Amino acid sequence: MKRSILLFVLLVIFAGIQAQPRLNFPVLRHDYGVLKEEAGKQEVVFNFTNTGDSVLVITRVQPSCGCTASDYTKSPIPPGGKGFVTAVFEPRGFNGRFAKSISVYSNAKPAVTVLIIEGQVAPREKTTEELYTFVVGPVRFESNHLAFTSIKKGEKKIRVMPIINTSKEPATIEFDGVPAHLAMKATPATLKPGEKGLIEGTYDSRLNESSWGNVNDLIRMKVNGKAMENIYLYVSANLVEDFTSLSSQQLADAPVFKLASNTVDFGQIKQNESADVEFVFTNEGKSDLIIRHVKAGCGCTALMPTENVIRPGAKGSIKAKFNSGGYKGSIYKNIFVYTNDPKSSEVMLMIKGEVLVEGAAAK
Repeated sequence: MKRSILLFVLLVIFAGIQAQPRLNFPVLRHDYGVLKEEAGKQEVVFNFTNTGDSVLVITRVQPSCGCTASDYTKSPIPPGGKGFVTAVFEPRGFNGRFAKSISVYSNAKPAVTVLIIEGQVAPREKTTEELYTFVVGPVRFESNHLAFTSIKKGEKKIRVMPIINTSKEPATIEFDGVPAHLAMKATPATLKPGEKGLIEGTYDSRLNESSWGNVNDLIRMKVNGKAMENIYLYVSANLVEDFTSLSSQQLADAPVFKLASNTVDFGQIKQNESADVEFVFTNEGKSDLIIRHVKAGCGCTALMPTENVIRPGAKGSIKAKFNSGGYKGSIYKNIFVYTNDPKSSEVMLMIKGEVLVEGAAAK
């Protein structure tokens, strides 16, 4: 009799130990199909059942970036009970295929169940104002920035930009104060009401030989003969040396611009004082190193080296002066050096230090 009672107790204890909740989602994925970007928030409900033999508790629900879990069953779910997890996807700002996950944490095994929502977003048709953001009188440009990106020395490059006449009258577009290295035209020169066209810019680097690196021009515009006050088209380019014609032997014999250090710390100075710094370099290559150009950022000046042609094995230096003016605190300024070293044709130097305000003690 005692043995039977003991066996019964052991069976009860064993059954209690084995009792487990089980989180069972009949569907783990939901495909929205094709959604329009302007469709607004899209909700889907994932239902589940506790198919285990113990109480199930959802401890938290963690969505991945781009979707939210707006609600889920927070109360304990008994064996055989049902619950839900709601996921919401906002298509605004998406374009193309997407797949997002929702991690459901519970006291079941496994502790994490992953749900997936997926689909494709068809971008909405943008308005004229969104497509043409830069207003020039009755005409709208795609942007106020015509970027030529990198242009090799000796190269001529063309860039175009869409425009539209949003007025009810014809609009003739002209450009004023265009530098010699740029040519600008509108096609057609006169836009009919509602007509679309193109701005075409041609950059001839051969006519801008003295400039290197990032260069900018501001172009004034006229519409129907009237100058657009304080409205400019910003034109940018990055002028770089062309090494594409060099043979493998010429590359092997090229100059090598080697800096002792590309950062100089001038320490601490007061406001309205200046600090002089010097960057020392060596030509470790097999042919003459030519310093093409030196360009300093705002707040400092930089000088071309006394000798801009450095023989193999010889040293040179670039001197710069930082004027603290009204600056304060930690300072970082850049200087760009352009050389005929194919591997270091554009090098950034850094000046750093600290400007103390009046009455501040030096560290």
